[in-house]
Amino acid sequence: MNLQQLRYAVALAEELHFGRAATREGVRQPPFSRQIGKLEEELGVRLFERTTRQVRLTPAGEAFVAEARAALAHADRAAESARLAGRGESGRLVLGFVGSAANGTLPKVLRRFRARYPGVDVELRELPTAQQAEELRQGRLDVGLLHAPLAGAAAEVLSTRTVAREPLLAALPAHHPHAARTSLPLAALAREPFVMFPRRYGPGLHDQITGVARAAGFEPRIVQEAVQMQTIVGLVAAGIGVSIVPESVARVRRGDVAFRPLAPPARVVTLDLAWRTGDTNPAVRNFRSLFDGALA
Repeated sequence: MNLQQLRYAVALAEELHFGRAATREGVRQPPFSRQIGKLEEELGVRLFERTTRQVRLTPAGEAFVAEARAALAHADRAAESARLAGRGESGRLVLGFVGSAANGTLPKVLRRFRARYPGVDVELRELPTAQQAEELRQGRLDVGLLHAPLAGAAAEVLSTRTVAREPLLAALPAHHPHAARTSLPLAALAREPFVMFPRRYGPGLHDQITGVARAAGFEPRIVQEAVQMQTIVGLVAAGIGVSIVPESVARVRRGDVAFRPLAPPARVVTLDLAWRTGDTNPAVRNFRSLFDGALA
């Protein structure tokens, strides 16, 4: 039994005429009739009663055709599902992101992706860069928005692409003496306690921040560590210390923290898209394509 025979049986049940059913299926009547005969022989029952004047379904034929229609519909759905998955228009995409991405790049790209590929289920996971890199390497994430460069074993199997650039800002408690300034020489923070994230969670961005401080002539005195950027900002608001953060962090307005440009402007930090090199997942390819052209 095959799908062609199922289609022939359904066509004959609907036309109740061998000639019309054969024409509908685009074949000559003799081979059409032979396929119906083979199907009945395989099943060991008559599906159709034939006379010189008419064709009608037997009770066995009625039962068979009902299931044949369901089987054909299921086969059509299976074929369409395969086509959608093959084009990356269905399935699942697990996306990692650093907290700062949620204030700029992530919402924009998610809106575009959901509009173009509504059949793809996107799972979001907020993770620091180092953890994203490891989970990408192990296949638990499909793509990540993080801060390159990467280090360790993950760097050998992952590809990255810069998708956004932004300057670094000073984050100060709102009551801090320097909060009234429109811009801030970084050297003015040389004696301040700092709130930072541990280097192991994002060595690339951590080294850029400490590198800016060293270029200003001091080593940051870190008194408190926190993993997520918004936690760092909360600790700054509490007066634990100051920090240096990407500009996107400042897009969430709050009255208890002052974000000030550095003078001269600090080096630009990047937000990067990461994926497993050679990954053939069409959904990953489609997500990457959203960044073709200009940066997000």
